[in-house]
Amino acid sequence: MILQYKKLTKYVIPMVTLFALSACTKLDEKLNSTLTNAQVASALGSAGTGLLLSAAYADIAGPFFSQDLIFSLQENATDESLVPTRGGDWDDNGVWRVIHAHTWNADHSQVLNVFNALNKLNFDATNVLGFNPSPAQEAEARFLRALALFNLLDLYGQYPIRNPGDDLLLAPEVKSGTAGVDFIISELNAILPNLPTANPVTKANPDAARVLLMKCYLQKGVFANNTAPTFDAADMNQVVTLGTQIINNPKYVYSSNFFDNFNVSNDQSKEMIFTYPNTSGSGVNHGGIESRWNMTLHYNSYTPNNPNAGWNGFSTISDFYNTFNTTANPTVFGPSDTLFDPRLGGRYYAGATNISGLRPGLLVGQQYNENGVALKDRKGNPLAYDPVIASNMIETGANLEVTGIRVVKFPPDYAYYGGPAGNDLPIFRYADVVLMVAEAKLRLNPSDASALTMVNGLRTARGAAPLASITLVNTSNLHDPNTLLSERGRELYWESYRRTDLIRFGVFLKPWQYKPTDDPKYLLYPIPSQALAANPNLTQNPGY
Repeated sequence: MILQYKKLTKYVIPMVTLFALSACTKLDEKLNSTLTNAQVASALGSAGTGLLLSAAYADIAGPFFSQDLIFSLQENATDESLVPTRGGDWDDNGVWRVIHAHTWNADHSQVLNVFNALNKLNFDATNVLGFNPSPAQEAEARFLRALALFNLLDLYGQYPIRNPGDDLLLAPEVKSGTAGVDFIISELNAILPNLPTANPVTKANPDAARVLLMKCYLQKGVFANNTAPTFDAADMNQVVTLGTQIINNPKYVYSSNFFDNFNVSNDQSKEMIFTYPNTSGSGVNHGGIESRWNMTLHYNSYTPNNPNAGWNGFSTISDFYNTFNTTANPTVFGPSDTLFDPRLGGRYYAGATNISGLRPGLLVGQQYNENGVALKDRKGNPLAYDPVIASNMIETGANLEVTGIRVVKFPPDYAYYGGPAGNDLPIFRYADVVLMVAEAKLRLNPSDASALTMVNGLRTARGAAPLASITLVNTSNLHDPNTLLSERGRELYWESYRRTDLIRFGVFLKPWQYKPTDDPKYLLYPIPSQALAANPNLTQNPGY
């Protein structure tokens, strides 16, 4: 891990000083002596250990919120997201374009920043274990570490790990492949009995551990061989068993409106299993959720009340858009709209449309304000989003401000539009559990009718027409709408799952719009040069 020893000084010692000054505990300390973990733990007490655990929870915001961290590596590298350069905007020396085109190298800043941010969570969660945590605190810390390790394994194919008592003068151990995922599975199974069932969705809880276990079992064959994944029947049965336990819990219920899972009141959604909480306006528990709409909306999307509100960058491609049923009119209800999938968006949404005119979802064509007046771009042209993007992702034409289908999955918190906004960030959501169980069933038996029943149950809850049949994937057409891969895209778009899904379904290296060719080395991101220099146990991934 990088800079982990400095972190120990920065975060632990100030807290030790605070507690030593405020508590009655006496430390028998001599000049130039070294405090042991036991002495520090005694000074901290249970409340201090809780502060260390809270610091680890706060680390989730680092890699998971910003548009240039996990979101970029997991979404911009796929058919769900890209960032065209628009004149002088969003060039940044091409960092966004190379992610979508799969031409990045080992010096890419986002690759380094995500590696460091995940390892900060890895280190700070491990740090809790050295300070006499209660069984529940220990279980929560090990869950947070497992979350970091899973993402490191998924993105980089390996991760560094320490345990309390390890010699800090030695480089951390590195795990990869099957050994890497087996360790995470063993950790999650060990902590399940000690995770408090009363914990809210904003804290590690048994169902959150089950979801992460499901992901480990689904990905196990990918981690062993990402160019030709296999899916062991025992692993798929584990996915079904764990998912069924969650599905049988009556507290999880589909939301009546899909976008209610992402709005400022989404802490009330009964689909949430594990989230990062945000509080409007106060800055407490604030992760930066407003980037989810700012990064895609035009500068004039919320004028005159809030000029220059958007950043006018992120878009999606028309082939992904067309995996939804787009033939029906999204603004019409009733018989003429029976084939429309509401997850595509474009309908009136209270709390957004009446305030700014925004109709959450995938935005195409002319945009309007709350009074129905057509909006214009900064040059006075109609603000009408055009699906066609320049083939090299560099816009220079008169319409450069409006190219690209925009995506607004999180209805903005308009009371705090510039932040801090109050929409919680879903990390694990109930619908994903249902789709993972359906996937495992199809991998066990491609003719399993219960998988289609589960998918259609979700579609019915969303207001979409049922599918007549379903297969896992069409390798000759990754945008075939009648596949489980496409259903996962329609349900989970822009939730940082797409790259992982495309690799698991064997189509990540296929060409798509604005990415004509590929190389198997891009199935993993490179280990940053700084990390290799700091830890000789890390190995650069092939091809870099």
